[in-house]
Amino acid sequence: MNRFNDKERIALRLADIQGNILNAYGKQGFPKGRAIFLHVEDGEKGRKFLETFYDKVTSAVRWKSDNPYAPKAETSAPERPPVTLNFAFTFNGLVALGVPIKTLSMMPPEFLQGMRARAPILGDTLPKGALDEWDKVWAHEAEAVGKNNVHIMALLNSRMDPMTGEPVPEMEEFTGDIRSFCQIEGGIRILTGHGAGNAEYQDMSARLHKDEATGQYSALPMEHFGFVDGISDPVFEGQFRIEDEEIRKVGNGKFHGEFKDAESLADPANWEPLATGEFLLGYPDEAKELPPAARPNLFSTNGTFMAYRKLEEKVERFEEYIEETVPEFAAVYGIDDKEEARETLLAKFAGRWRDGVPLSLAPTYAEWLEFNEEYQDQITRRPKLSQFVYAGDEDGSACPMSSHIRRVHPRDMLGPIPGSGTTLVNRRRILRRGLPYDDVSEDGTRERGIVMLICCASLERQFEFVQQQWINYGMDSNAGNDTCPMLGNRPSRDTKFVIPKDAEADDDGAPYICTKLPQFVETKGGAYFFVPSMTSLRMIAIGVIDPT
Repeated sequence: MNRFNDKERIALRLADIQGNILNAYGKQGFPKGRAIFLHVEDGEKGRKFLETFYDKVTSAVRWKSDNPYAPKAETSAPERPPVTLNFAFTFNGLVALGVPIKTLSMMPPEFLQGMRARAPILGDTLPKGALDEWDKVWAHEAEAVGKNNVHIMALLNSRMDPMTGEPVPEMEEFTGDIRSFCQIEGGIRILTGHGAGNAEYQDMSARLHKDEATGQYSALPMEHFGFVDGISDPVFEGQFRIEDEEIRKVGNGKFHGEFKDAESLADPANWEPLATGEFLLGYPDEAKELPPAARPNLFSTNGTFMAYRKLEEKVERFEEYIEETVPEFAAVYGIDDKEEARETLLAKFAGRWRDGVPLSLAPTYAEWLEFNEEYQDQITRRPKLSQFVYAGDEDGSACPMSSHIRRVHPRDMLGPIPGSGTTLVNRRRILRRGLPYDDVSEDGTRERGIVMLICCASLERQFEFVQQQWINYGMDSNAGNDTCPMLGNRPSRDTKFVIPKDAEADDDGAPYICTKLPQFVETKGGAYFFVPSMTSLRMIAIGVIDPT
């Protein structure tokens, strides 16, 4: 029986939810992004700014797409625009725009404090002096009231000209409109200081592939370490049409059946979407409670919180470490072919092969090749990439306990019996949005990384827990103080990564231990934002929050 036959199904008002929350823009044909941060000097001018651009803000209404895996469009969907626009606000920004203290006092404390103040919890204070290396635009976030606090994020996402690989011209026109408003009206400023220079915005772009035959560019779903990214994405009630949800919830929702074999795992009847309140404010979460948010309810409903994090990937450092480690790993693992050893080592770090195939489904190089031979069609292949659990691999000999994906989404790993889901894991899911960036400064220095946009109803319970307990700590992974081999901070060079081996193998089954792991990812800045609904955005723009 369909569980929705005996209860009312949540129907979301898509036109009231800002875009890029329910579905990532990058997957909807917008591979280019630009984040512009503004400071409000005059609340009235700041509200006029929002009112001026309000009609340009894009919602969650689903557009038609050429992507066969994209969610089905609404029958009344407007034409997909060349550029999207969305707004989000820091706590100081809401104060500057005149949101009543009565409303703001109900915001959760981690949002009031901001990301920089929470740096010790997030591990952003390491290595020593790390906060001093953040981009200049974030230098003043520790000040309660400052002349250069980030108040507003205007997020643009653009389609791409396939002949140039550049954003469509409307991206620059939109930026010019925002710049002109600030110059002509005053009272609101664009903040500079991104990267090594003094850029006035943070550009982002999917990695691109150029077809030499046609000369056209296409976007790759890949980050700079070379792994396919953004595969697993939580599915919650109301996010998709029911026919889409039936397919997407398998592997991405919550498993509530009895795990027996691969067939039981692929059965939609054994999966449910997560509670809407884990990701959108104003709805019950997995505990049947409403997450803490501002009052009145109308101000919070259909909004969410977002952690903006600029993460630099030390690509050369990562590749150098892998190349130095491969020979010894190959010897311990008994792999003669260097390429096979290199790919296997990379897969052990991530928990997936570089093309996204999970080690849980294809533990060996040969099985990986067989998987790719069997599943070449993206329509049948893509769902498979999320349909797995860690039951049967309790020792981590297939997918290491401390590998990246097993840490950030432990699935059934923390359940009381193999294959069982857990409330703990279901309440730590996060939506990951954002795009890679690739900046080259005037002196030729290249910096690559990802701008992560993490959406959830509780920054503390969801994002901060994952960052602190699962990425930068290892108790739940039986890894002690060892941190995530890819994203984790390194309090010392003694941090290690254990790659178990099948204890029943012909040899002695000794694990390979990666030692003296360098820090491969460093935070370059970020802040906590409130992403209001379209209704709430209008309330902020006209200065009417709580008429009582």
